[in-house]
Amino acid sequence: MSRRVFDRRKFVAASSVAVAGWHTSSCASGRPSSLAKLNIACIGTANRAAADIEGVKEENVVALCDVDRKYLETKAKTFPDARLYADYREMIGAEGDKIDAVVIGTTDHHHAPATMHAIAAGKHVYCEKPLTHTVEEARIVAEAAAKAGVATQLGTQIHAGSNYRRVVEIIQSGAIGDVTDVHVWVGKAWGGGELPAKGDPVPEHLNWDLWLGPAKERPFALGRYHPAQWRKWWEFGQGTLGDMGCHYMDLPFWALRLRHPTRIEAEGPEVHAETAPLGLIVKYEFPKTEVAPAIKMTWYDGNLAPRKILDQRVPGSGVMFVGTEGMMFADYGSYRLFPAEKFADFTPPKKSIPESIGHHREWIQACKEGTPTTCNFDYSGALTETVLLGNIAYRSGRAVQWDAAKLETNDSESQAFVSKTYRDGWELPKV
Repeated sequence: MSRRVFDRRKFVAASSVAVAGWHTSSCASGRPSSLAKLNIACIGTANRAAADIEGVKEENVVALCDVDRKYLETKAKTFPDARLYADYREMIGAEGDKIDAVVIGTTDHHHAPATMHAIAAGKHVYCEKPLTHTVEEARIVAEAAAKAGVATQLGTQIHAGSNYRRVVEIIQSGAIGDVTDVHVWVGKAWGGGELPAKGDPVPEHLNWDLWLGPAKERPFALGRYHPAQWRKWWEFGQGTLGDMGCHYMDLPFWALRLRHPTRIEAEGPEVHAETAPLGLIVKYEFPKTEVAPAIKMTWYDGNLAPRKILDQRVPGSGVMFVGTEGMMFADYGSYRLFPAEKFADFTPPKKSIPESIGHHREWIQACKEGTPTTCNFDYSGALTETVLLGNIAYRSGRAVQWDAAKLETNDSESQAFVSKTYRDGWELPKV
């Protein structure tokens, strides 16, 4: 197949460029058989996105999209027949029925637009966490995915681990009684910093306008946004809570079958208009569920993360379930029951949750066979809403009374953060 020369000037000045030929689609029309390989387009090609591509590489990766030409060309070496793009809107629009599914590993503020373009085109979607940049987007995306009937999965990969499954089984067995409180914490911090006094020249390999996408225009600043540092800026990310909340809150959400909090309040340093805090505490209240009474859940991050929970020393990140008959600490790979002497002879309940075939493989199987996924957008949409409500309470300085059915808070100050406006041309498509 012939290759067209990659035009650097067009990449920076325009929106996309294609090189490479194409895999013949074996399953793009109609539902793929379980034996056929999916034709997958990947939005984002480096860092976390690179790990997601690794997770689906046994399928046909037929299109790659990235606003950073260096990242794009590096990943193209692994998939030399993939068509290359800088603008995912163009990629999804141009390829039509040539792709079955889309993997999204971009900055948070691109999650909803990219996902909605894919769903509107009838494509299955795997998207990194948090699912969206705003609470309203999370609801829109979840409802659109359900309406379109596509297979979805949030990139909370640890959900597929064996330890989380054992923790859920133990909590739901009643080993520590009725859980009334949960503490969740992460010691890392994405926050701080001021807007740069002046901009810097945009690197030749980066399409800055596309990187901004739906966000308000601002000058490029070296080392301030791309790569990674975008997480601390409200315009692009959601700080530490947005980065890690879906991973760690996932465990109590799963174990206690939580859905929507009714009240949220937060404390931390003085609110900065541009950047997230270096430490945050958020207190959530949830109504009772079929497996738990009404509970309180507290999130801590950064320099406000605890060293002890109820007199028990704890490591830098984790979850502590507090029940009427004891406590349980858990992290990604381990768990402990307290008081230690009471549970010295504890025997875990019989395994009831099957081991995962792998987080990405679960989604791939769902795309092909219509089987369920454990972090579909209905589940992870509610999880993302909860995470982002913590930042709404913090940024508004209000104790938020949340009406999930109406997507409404109890005052205009906090309601203003539920949704956002988009730059022209970046609005979410209708499904």
